[in-house]
Amino acid sequence: MKIKEGFVLREVCGEKVIVGEGLGAVDFGRLVSLNDTAAWLWNKGQELGEFTVETLAGALCEEYEVSEERARTDVQALLDKWVEMGIVAR
Repeated sequence: MKIKEGFVLREVCGEKVIVGEGLGAVDFGRLVSLNDTAAWLWNKGQELGEFTVETLAGALCEEYEVSEERARTDVQALLDKWVEMGIVAR
């Protein structure tokens, strides 16, 4: 998976949000608010360039006290949502 070009994480009024920038995001027209963990995963995904559920779940386990099973389940749900929104490509 990979974060699509044109989408960036910004802080707006104290909230972490994904916004579309540039021509590739013209049809996006909305903000996606993230909690701290989701924002951390977004940044990790950008750092890695390409990633899988397993690589992000493993990184999450290293950073936070969370079981591998819970991390995999939560990361899968988040990535499914991001793919559905069109901000991450499989």
